[in-house]
Amino acid sequence: MPLSGERRRSLAAIHMAVILFGFPGLFAAWISLPPHAIVLGRVAFASLFLASVLALRKIPFRISPAKDLITLFLCGVILAVHWTAFFQSVRVSSVAVGLLAYSSFPVFTVFLEPLMSREKPDATNVLMALVSFFGVFLIVPRFSLENAVFRGVLWGLFSGATFSILTVLNRRLSSRQSSPKIAFYQDLFACLVLSPFFVGRGQALSGRNIVLLAVLGVFCTAGAHTLFIQGLKRVKAQTASIISSLEPVYGIVLAYFFLDEVPALRTVAGGAVILGAVLWVTIRSAGKTRFPG
Repeated sequence: MPLSGERRRSLAAIHMAVILFGFPGLFAAWISLPPHAIVLGRVAFASLFLASVLALRKIPFRISPAKDLITLFLCGVILAVHWTAFFQSVRVSSVAVGLLAYSSFPVFTVFLEPLMSREKPDATNVLMALVSFFGVFLIVPRFSLENAVFRGVLWGLFSGATFSILTVLNRRLSSRQSSPKIAFYQDLFACLVLSPFFVGRGQALSGRNIVLLAVLGVFCTAGAHTLFIQGLKRVKAQTASIISSLEPVYGIVLAYFFLDEVPALRTVAGGAVILGAVLWVTIRSAGKTRFPG
């Protein structure tokens, strides 16, 4: 069946979001703050930007049904944990390791989504998720508790697991709430959850750090987050998750150009496996009927 316009736009939105998601790992190297401080600045700027978007577009801030506020708060907590774990992974290892370990989240999603939504698992998506995970193992070097890379992998896997939960919950919310509103409340609640950790600490911020946090919050968070949630309206979370496996590929390329991180041959091989799985799922998804939103 021909690809519908709505589905095409949803797939394009997810791919654009993934490109933007490839940048944040670089900010862990550029911003001289601890991971949780980076996340706080990120969600603070993102929530302010999204609040202005809602106001300008005259989108009401009220959430209906009210029970969705509970889900949004839970998502905010999960988002704060997810991003803190991701930046910690990059900080203790490298951009490549952090992104590649985090990219395991499609494996969690393809098993988690059917349990939460009572849908039949897609056998091909399960297979491609496992192929993507195999690509991660090709890239990540020897595992050892004494090795910084292994610690980075553990933080990255934890980040991937939490993002998987967030993806499934966002898919449910996107059927009832607008994507800017979902992104705003999740970033706002993440900001509120993290703020108490900085009360009375007097963390100094340089002008450079403020600018970088603003860019991270507005473009790589508010923009990317909104695009990703928007795409979930017509694309299953399983498919979106596997498309997101492109993130480490983009991130490694960006780290090469901006941080002089040169990938090893095994990194290139693993990236090729991940890219192959993503392209297969994207082409297969394009031939399916529109997902009801």
